[in-house]
Amino acid sequence: MEFRQVGVIGVGVMGSGIVEVFARNGLTVIGVEVDEAGVDRARALLEASTARAVEGGKLTAEDRTALLGRVSLGHDATALAGVDLIVEAVTEDLDLKRAVFAELDAIVGADAILATNTSSLSVTELSVATANPSRVVGLHFFNPAPVIGFVEVVRTLVTDNEVIESIKAFTEKLGLTPVVCGDKGGFITNALLFGYLNHAVTMFEQRYATREDLDAAMKFGCGYPQGPLALIDLIGLDITYEILSTMYRQERRTVHAPAPLLKQMVTAGLYGRKTGRGFYTYAEPGSHDVVADDLTPDQSKAPQLRRDVRQVGVVGTGTMATGIVEVFAKAGHDVVYVARSDERVASVQKALTKSLEKQVQRGRLTEDKRDEVLARVRGTTALDDLAAVDLVVEAVVEDLGVKTALFANLDEICRPGAILATTTSSLPVIELAAATNRGSDVIGMHFFNPATVMKLVEVVHTVATAPDVVETTRALCKSLGKVAVSCGDRAGFIVNALLFPYLNDAIKMLEAHYATADDIDLAMKVGCRLPMGPFDLLDVVGLDVSLAIERTLYTEFREPGFAPAPLLEHLVTAGYLGRKTGRGFRDYAKG
Repeated sequence: MEFRQVGVIGVGVMGSGIVEVFARNGLTVIGVEVDEAGVDRARALLEASTARAVEGGKLTAEDRTALLGRVSLGHDATALAGVDLIVEAVTEDLDLKRAVFAELDAIVGADAILATNTSSLSVTELSVATANPSRVVGLHFFNPAPVIGFVEVVRTLVTDNEVIESIKAFTEKLGLTPVVCGDKGGFITNALLFGYLNHAVTMFEQRYATREDLDAAMKFGCGYPQGPLALIDLIGLDITYEILSTMYRQERRTVHAPAPLLKQMVTAGLYGRKTGRGFYTYAEPGSHDVVADDLTPDQSKAPQLRRDVRQVGVVGTGTMATGIVEVFAKAGHDVVYVARSDERVASVQKALTKSLEKQVQRGRLTEDKRDEVLARVRGTTALDDLAAVDLVVEAVVEDLGVKTALFANLDEICRPGAILATTTSSLPVIELAAATNRGSDVIGMHFFNPATVMKLVEVVHTVATAPDVVETTRALCKSLGKVAVSCGDRAGFIVNALLFPYLNDAIKMLEAHYATADDIDLAMKVGCRLPMGPFDLLDVVGLDVSLAIERTLYTEFREPGFAPAPLLEHLVTAGYLGRKTGRGFRDYAKG
């Protein structure tokens, strides 16, 4: 089927973007709004967007004129009678959309395809408002449509295969990347994204972490373009609430039950950027400029070093421990690292020397600086050599028994007032504190791998940690060039607690044969602009590591949605652990 003339009904922010996508590709487009005022708003949106494209060098002035000439806007739906395809993009309201589809069904020709841009409503429920549900399909664009070249093509049980293939070929011709999926609440992207966003709101609601720390954790710990609360402000709290509510009604999964705070903010009219206030406060409605409010941290009260930290000890010889040694030494600290054997002492020294030499060769470090860093580092096999250090960072195997025994030893060896830190990513920090007689000096200092590159450190305080230890650790992280975020001692802290339930949901989606691993990865990378898809990331992290974290989260929170997907458990049992074994969710070439 060939599409020459297309229609868009509902030409708001999303609808105008869809109009622009069609018109940019030489199609004649008819846009329909509810009244003349709506038509004026639609025209202004389209003119502003194309003007920005010209300013950005993505469109010439001549092409813009031609594009606008291919678009006609009005408020009479009968103008759509001769189109080959109509995309509905009205307000996300089931009754309204059903009424629109019933009206369109009586206007367009028998061969015209009716598509809905809904992000969460049932396409099936919309299709039955027409006399021929087989020609109805979901065509979910992402905002801004002219920028994000990705669409979800949603088939119902009765959608004609020829319709799906025609739409898929059409979107590819437009330069978009389509992914075909079934008619399930949230489709691929929203089903995975909004559970994660909802979880972040719950964390904020419980005062587990500040909005700034929640957002910074996901930006610097996972490389996400935006933190979850800032993203909700961009999407709109009202839209977020409606999408979550729709998905919850369909599947009754608690992960999609909107957080009470979200409902309260929507009721109060705090919708995010478009109203000037959401989780953050903005300069004016529609602005992206965040301004200070009552929750903004006081910059005059930045964390200070309340305890003197000059000499640092590191226990461990793995990749993480070696990276931490380098980070502290490059920041000017004398570092003593402890290994179990002379061979391991030598291996750390070799790895550190190699890392620094690579930086010299790339012009990132001078030879003199390299020599200074190496001169600050000393290896030993004796824990007793940590007696005079100001801070010890433990980076040994992720085993509670091993770590508690080590902390008991450090308690006896280290001087009074020395800070004892653990890099654990999921074990309870309080268990390590309880192994000592100085629980107030124990803190979590969770670096991310590779420690020399990743900016984030999660500073994890227990119920016993002294405030001056928390403040000193945050200030120390800043002096290392890191971004510190504070949180309490709960399983997963911030990043893993938000990340791994999302990864687990992706596995369950694959397990249910709803979509392929490739399509799910593509949807999250292109549709949500994430640096990696969930299955790419799982294979990099290691399926065994991922399973251990999932089990820890489920054991602590007892949230049914956190229970590890059976497929993950089966793959780990089979020894398919990801890239490190050559096989995980995908196969990898050996060597």
